[in-house]
Amino acid sequence: MPAKVGAVKVLTLSSSSIFNIGDVYNMSPHASAKTFAGGGSFNTGDGIRVRLNRANTFINDSEVFDQSVVNND
Repeated sequence: MPAKVGAVKVLTLSSSSIFNIGDVYNMSPHASAKTFAGGGSFNTGDGIRVRLNRANTFINDSEVFDQSVVNND
């Protein structure tokens, strides 16, 4: 059922967001990300002490594409 919409102000849209005004059948945003993290990463809380002596993160990623996001219409 159509609706009348007044003024709309969009401040920001992220890369995987959808903005729609009006009738829609299906909306499905797709996004992909790959994260590499070493020792001491992703720690949250108060008073955390992390002591890493000579900590290294080695990445051996031989794949060009892990999983492609296609047909994102």
